[in-house]
Amino acid sequence: MNFISEIILNTFKMSAKKQNKKILIICPYPKDVAAGQRLKYEQYIGDWETNGYEVKISPFMTMKMWEIVYKKGYTLEKIGWTLLGILRRMKDVFILRKYDVIYIFMYVYPLGGALFERIYRLLSKKIIYDLEDNWLLDASKETKEIPHNLRGTEKTRFLVRTADHVITSSPSLNDISLQINEKKKCTYISSSINTDIFVPNNRYKNENKITIGWTGTFSTRRYLDLLRPVFIELKKKRDFKLIVIGNFEYDFPEIDIEVIQWSAKKEVEDLQKIDIGVYPLPMDSWVMGKSGLKAIQYMSFGLPCVATNIGTAQQFIEDGKNGFLVETESEWVNTLVKLIDCSWLRKEVGENARQTVLKNFSTHVIKQQYLSVLESATKSD
Repeated sequence: MNFISEIILNTFKMSAKKQNKKILIICPYPKDVAAGQRLKYEQYIGDWETNGYEVKISPFMTMKMWEIVYKKGYTLEKIGWTLLGILRRMKDVFILRKYDVIYIFMYVYPLGGALFERIYRLLSKKIIYDLEDNWLLDASKETKEIPHNLRGTEKTRFLVRTADHVITSSPSLNDISLQINEKKKCTYISSSINTDIFVPNNRYKNENKITIGWTGTFSTRRYLDLLRPVFIELKKKRDFKLIVIGNFEYDFPEIDIEVIQWSAKKEVEDLQKIDIGVYPLPMDSWVMGKSGLKAIQYMSFGLPCVATNIGTAQQFIEDGKNGFLVETESEWVNTLVKLIDCSWLRKEVGENARQTVLKNFSTHVIKQQYLSVLESATKSD
């Protein structure tokens, strides 16, 4: 009897395994290094596998390419790693039909038109396209990185139009994508935070010099530059320290500054050093597609966040309650002075901010949204 039961059990396991849906993730960067991937779909891959999906990841960049891509020089190395990425994308063409879903984050190939994207669309059973930032605009006007200013919008528009489901990073971008997508299947899924790991460690005291913090990458350092005149003026009024967490060096001799090179191992510890988070953005249409990720990160640590009054941040920051929305340089300075002076205000706003994240942006809340999209894309037509 036990022998028969074992046969039945093994048959059931084999049958269940055959029924598992297979997902191939096509993405720009290696796993666990880029915030746009880490704090979006990457942190749910384990949950997908638990729910019966088999997942394979195919990044365009190797880790060695990631380590040099935003650094000056290394021209021959960058060319070599780019050619290797092209070969990987050509190799992937031959396995696309083995997967139930091809999950594309941002693009298949970073440069030029939509040739690779068209080939992948032709050979894929289903495509989920995960779109970060407002790439439907001409990115070359907004950013200076070589991989971006040679890309244009053709590949983005093609994938938005032809994907079986589009995941967007902001409500505004979702509305635009719905107008383009042929199947009218678009879902806004916010960047999210593992609130079991990103936890507050703030005493909300004025015993030491108050720290203002910003985190980002080489591609977003221009947003930090927007606050240079603000910090210079603030220095005339209050003593403070600026902490910059990123993957680049940053000089600002006029103020007390600490530049920390980002690492996954120390990310939480470094962000816990901050008393006030800042989220500056330019007042233009490009930022309407941004998810507000940095603001959500600060808020998860129970920090008051001061953000530019534009885009997605307006959807979840209630000015004066769980954060602050500002526009002019004087508003930036006055708000930061108030927060530096008032520990009770930092505590009140910070605790409200933490609750906002727990309720709306925790991975515990967001994970079902991804599963719903996967189920929609993989169900039988």
